Amino acid sequence: MRALLVDHSAASGLRLGETTDPEPAPHQALIRVTATSLNFGEVTHAVSRAPEGTVLGWDAAGVVERAAADGSGPAAGTAVLTLGDGGGWAEFRAVDTGLLGVAPADADPGALSTLPVTGTSALRALRRIGSLPGKRILITGSTGGVGQYAVQLAHRGGAHVIASTGDPDTHGDHLRALGADDVIPGPEHADALMDAVVDCVGGPQLVKAFEKLAPHGTLVAVGDVTLQPVQFPPGAFLGNDGRHGRSIVTFHIQDGPLPGPDLTWLADRLAAQDLTPHISWRGSWNEVHEGIAALLGRSLHGKAVLDLTL
Repeated sequence: MRALLVDHSAASGLRLGETTDPEPAPHQALIRVTATSLNFGEVTHAVSRAPEGTVLGWDAAGVVERAAADGSGPAAGTAVLTLGDGGGWAEFRAVDTGLLGVAPADADPGALSTLPVTGTSALRALRRIGSLPGKRILITGSTGGVGQYAVQLAHRGGAHVIASTGDPDTHGDHLRALGADDVIPGPEHADALMDAVVDCVGGPQLVKAFEKLAPHGTLVAVGDVTLQPVQFPPGAFLGNDGRHGRSIVTFHIQDGPLPGPDLTWLADRLAAQDLTPHISWRGSWNEVHEGIAALLGRSLHGKAVLDLTL
């Protein structure tokens, strides 16, 4: 089969080549991939650390080519979206049936491929907060893949959503259309305390966001795109200002039950147009170098999608 293979001699770290087909385990379905999306973490850290010839790719959408031998999961011919530690940048992917969701047959595979990492991360981060109606929730990095889905899901859940972005003049109208009640240039500009924060940025912004938490508020640390130290001032956790019980919780997308049901739910919401995927760049996997350059250049506010042209 054809696949995007790690090649450290290439400018992007990848080349389109041939490799062996995956052999599914009994609890895995064989998926014919038609679209995949790129994540910042995998094109930075994962590609640079992977051995030559590795097939990466966390997100992929397509059709079941061969159902799981143990009878679990959907039948052959079913449209699906899939999540995994690798293997998504190839014609075929073997996927545990607990890591795939069933999608409406007419759904756009490219749009579906934006959901596994970013949509599931947003959904599960908001669940860590608990009940949403009436809560003031700050979302940092709101123009990124996770951030935009978090804005939509928090709004859908009844929260008052404050979206933080470095350029409110450019992105404010878009974020408000997604469901943001307020758009601010950074956590320090919030005019009131927050019941919760979904932080997709890390570094100094995480510190500033924590400073805006109300008593017993929760900050869910989802991402760290800055790779800068997180340094809290002395006394930040003592609660001497009366704001007791504030917490920071770590996050990992694979924590908790297998994400299959979440993926199916997200796919249904997308097909019903309750969720809007923001695809900033889309092209053939022959153009992967262009997509990675745009992603690494921080010029994308949303997802980069590759269509597998076979």
